[in-house]
Amino acid sequence: MALPVVLVHGIRVSRTMWEPVVSQLDRPAHAVDLPGHGARRGETFTMAAAIEAVAAAVDHVGGRALVAGLSLGGFVGIATAGRFSERVAGLVAIGCTARPTRLVGLYRGAAALAARFPEQANQLSAYAFRRALPRPAADAVVAGGLSSEVMPAVVAAVAGHDQLGALAAYPGPVWLVNGDRDPFRADERQYLAACRDGRLIRLPRTGHVTVLADPVRLARLIEDAAAHAERRHPAAR
Repeated sequence: MALPVVLVHGIRVSRTMWEPVVSQLDRPAHAVDLPGHGARRGETFTMAAAIEAVAAAVDHVGGRALVAGLSLGGFVGIATAGRFSERVAGLVAIGCTARPTRLVGLYRGAAALAARFPEQANQLSAYAFRRALPRPAADAVVAGGLSSEVMPAVVAAVAGHDQLGALAAYPGPVWLVNGDRDPFRADERQYLAACRDGRLIRLPRTGHVTVLADPVRLARLIEDAAAHAERRHPAAR
């Protein structure tokens, strides 16, 4: 059986974000809603709860999987790999190589404002996604609903987690993937240096959100990473 994939979404969106990519994968795949997002909107977001959600999704697909996440999903994927390395056969971490201190500086004010006016923030976010992405990708991003009210808890949780320590603790293969126009790639070399078995991939002419604009390319990259994880540890299949 092919190594399955667990997919983890970004901040304030949901598992539906991954539907165009899932449709292109040739292996079992399961996208998960994190606490406070999608079907779990209203729940409290903590890093511990997010890690448990991803671990439960891995168990759902057989107990061992490649974990792939974008933005918040990448940070949670790194944290899950550090905590449950025996369940994570490989990791694809997309758009999540900025130090937590940078995130606080960039997002604390915006997150507080979004939480104060969540419906207006949701509307602005939906508009921005539809401007940045082709219609099928944008429709998938907003289909599960938006949850701007969760943003302060997410920023605090990511800022309080030792991402580099989690990478150093994880022995499996890590693919760090960044658009070359993504500000979240600011500390990618530090993240790469923390990996025991890491590689850095840059996508040309691509930003933070627009990595979703080409689901075929993204699915191919995830397929390649899963095949690499299978070759590295044949027993994981």
